[in-house]
Amino acid sequence: MKKTKYLLIVLAILMQASCDDWMELLPPEGLTREHFWQTKEEVEAVVMGAYEAFRSMDGHLFRLGELRADMITDGGNMPAADRRIMNGNIHPDNHLTNWNNFYRIINYCNEVIENAPEVQLIDDTFTDYQRQGYLAEAYFLRALSYFYLVRIYRDVPLVLQSTRNDEAEVYLPKTDGNDILNQIRNDLEQFRRYAPVEGYRTIVENKGRATRAAYDALLADIALWQFDYEAVITYVERIERADNHMLLISSRWFELFHPGNTVESIFELQFDDNLGQQNSLYGMTNRNANYFDPSQTALQMLARRHARELYRGEDASIKRYGEDEYIIWKYVGLAGDGTSTRPGFLQRSANLVIYRYADVLLMKAEALSQLGRFQEALEIINEIRFRADVPPISLPASEIAYEDAILNERAREFAYEGKRWFDLLRMGRRNDYARKNVLINLLVSNVPSTQRRILAMKLNNPMGWYLPIYDQEIESNRNLEQNPYYIY
Repeated sequence: MKKTKYLLIVLAILMQASCDDWMELLPPEGLTREHFWQTKEEVEAVVMGAYEAFRSMDGHLFRLGELRADMITDGGNMPAADRRIMNGNIHPDNHLTNWNNFYRIINYCNEVIENAPEVQLIDDTFTDYQRQGYLAEAYFLRALSYFYLVRIYRDVPLVLQSTRNDEAEVYLPKTDGNDILNQIRNDLEQFRRYAPVEGYRTIVENKGRATRAAYDALLADIALWQFDYEAVITYVERIERADNHMLLISSRWFELFHPGNTVESIFELQFDDNLGQQNSLYGMTNRNANYFDPSQTALQMLARRHARELYRGEDASIKRYGEDEYIIWKYVGLAGDGTSTRPGFLQRSANLVIYRYADVLLMKAEALSQLGRFQEALEIINEIRFRADVPPISLPASEIAYEDAILNERAREFAYEGKRWFDLLRMGRRNDYARKNVLINLLVSNVPSTQRRILAMKLNNPMGWYLPIYDQEIESNRNLEQNPYYIY
């Protein structure tokens, strides 16, 4: 009976592998090497499982990038776990601190890395080119997972073998976050050459799978987090030289979110409601949800009464329904008109953009300004502003002035794309926490006045900027040590 069950599952996968839509490929759970890992189609299915696991995290990625920042506020129906995170009342029993889904992706990737070479010995049709391509995708998704983990927790276990490997250590201690970043940068540099420039069959694949530009965007982001500014410039200039991406014109800016997969996009998580692949963001941000509302900080930047943002402000990033009623519009709207909402069959099909061209250009501007190359940085800032049809700015030759200007520009350009918290945290960490108080003042402005003093005291310790390890992980792994900030 077991053999029949395994055979039926494998046959189902092989049938899926014949489909044109790569997004429909999913791996089975719990198959051993004896019954699986026999064909290239099975390798591809596990790679697709890693993408699917990332796609299923879209709501969590949004929360991790926005809840503790200053662009959203409680809409009235915010879940209690979310509210506690937003207000800084964070404890290890909060399910939002669970890192399990990231390690699920990492395990898929480790299985591909371990088993793809063995499969090639069995499947004569499995070419070197195909194997290297799947490995490139696995290394990219593993690196992206670890980059999120390091920014969220700082130090985490570095798992480089699958949990089904007999030699794998099950109970690993934490590894220093910077060592993990060095590991994944080395992996990405080694396997970048195997990622296609844009060689997949469809636009959905070229924007939804690991390309060379996606590699370079991730490398630039990691280098910026490590304050390796020369490397940031090198990685971004690779993307520029390839000349496969460009900024959309201002009147087409909202096409980034519908229909998505634009010439500006580098990598985005793909959703298709018609395939049952539904995002979480429509349900979290539509008018009836009342989960997350734009904050006063966001309104100052985006609302028509405060700002001249014709293409990325009100009716684009946010929508006004009444005097004090605003919602997040990027995942609800069909167009940047504040009127056309997504019809039923498209409601949950908005992709989550992870990297786009404007993003890497502003990474480069940040690196240039930190190196004192202010004029070059200003040209990029004003290029982004010109695309948004807002006036150019001039700035004093000051690293701090440029840091603030770039933070503000990124807030307007990438509002609600899951980036704000990480941008603020990067600022707070820079130059041995030189501007820690600036970060604290930004963050406490977004919580109820009765909690501001308490939150400011909590945030004074930078270890409190990272989440605790979920208590169930501590219980199951005797070698894990809790973030000391959360030890009472």
